Amino acid sequence: MKKVIIIRYGELWLKGKNRGYFEKMFETNIKRAIKGIECDFIKQCGRYLIENFSEYDADELISRLKKVFGMHTMSLAYETDADMQSIFQTAKAVCKEEGTFKVESHRGDKRYPKTSVEISRELGGMLLSAFPKLKVNVHDPDFTVRVDIRENGKALVFGEFIQGANGMPVGTAGKGVLLLSGGIDSPVAGYMMAKRGMRVECLHFHSYPYTNEQAKEKVVDLAKILSEYTCGTTLYTVSVTHIQEAIHEHCKAELMITLLRRFMYRIAERHALRRSAQCLITGESLGQVASQTIEGITSSNSVVDRLPVLRPLIGFDKNEIIDLSVKMGAYETSILPFEDCCTVFLPDFPAIRPKLSEILAEESKLNVEELINQAFESLEKIEI
Repeated sequence: MKKVIIIRYGELWLKGKNRGYFEKMFETNIKRAIKGIECDFIKQCGRYLIENFSEYDADELISRLKKVFGMHTMSLAYETDADMQSIFQTAKAVCKEEGTFKVESHRGDKRYPKTSVEISRELGGMLLSAFPKLKVNVHDPDFTVRVDIRENGKALVFGEFIQGANGMPVGTAGKGVLLLSGGIDSPVAGYMMAKRGMRVECLHFHSYPYTNEQAKEKVVDLAKILSEYTCGTTLYTVSVTHIQEAIHEHCKAELMITLLRRFMYRIAERHALRRSAQCLITGESLGQVASQTIEGITSSNSVVDRLPVLRPLIGFDKNEIIDLSVKMGAYETSILPFEDCCTVFLPDFPAIRPKLSEILAEESKLNVEELINQAFESLEKIEI
């Protein structure tokens, strides 16, 4: 009898003849997640086992595996011989001594001489004899003892299903560039796209020296948190200080944010194309702030010529986004009080419904290409 971790995938079952590709990526991501912990990774039919690990590493393994997209559930189980006496002795380790229970059995090995119902009935009777204070309740039990008969002559016995991250394995849906700010929304947007299998690289715009080094460190920390779900990432930073100064000097104050965002989108698209990415990702939520009205979004989007802009949070309200931020472990870092570039030269009354004709008129006062080229000179790469 030894402890193992059972890993089960979900959506991958739907992939038909392409499933092998998705399984291979899933396996690669699992191995990457548990790298550095001494254990063995075993592939079985439709599931995987982590075994031969130290008892002290079990919690760390489960914590890391919870962040691997594509995983439906996992269980901390005992592996034993598939005869009923061995299964019974093992089941006692996961069975409580009192309360209500039921037994659920599954035969991965259809050659096994007992049916699933027969296994459950016999094991349940053995446990009732061993623990007189137990009662059977198949509809609403206090706990469940589960048995999985495998093809290798072994049985897996466990009690609970631990919820995984679900989604699709990262790396199966192309690559996108996330516009990562220091706020709550954009890390969640990156998390959502990684959940659908997309590799995510990050691009951050800063306004040093108007924003300080702590603001940059905060973004690096957010990228590190996100990288736990994206199988690693790369963070690029670009200074837009000179662009903000030019807008502040030559253009209407109420259009400051919209004009700046148009520059960000131009820079992001060019950077993404250089990185062979296939889309941009933002944390915009419709109507959340002045720049995220449909007019503001349309104005920003109009400068993107070759790539789609994905907005996975567009229909979320703030509380839903916060809940996801807490779930992924980014919230406490996101709310640290360090300003990002959008707070520099912030107008008292930003335009809520900017007209594109007015935007273009104000933008004509600037040397757009020169400002963009200057921004790329400040490009910095940080491996996470």
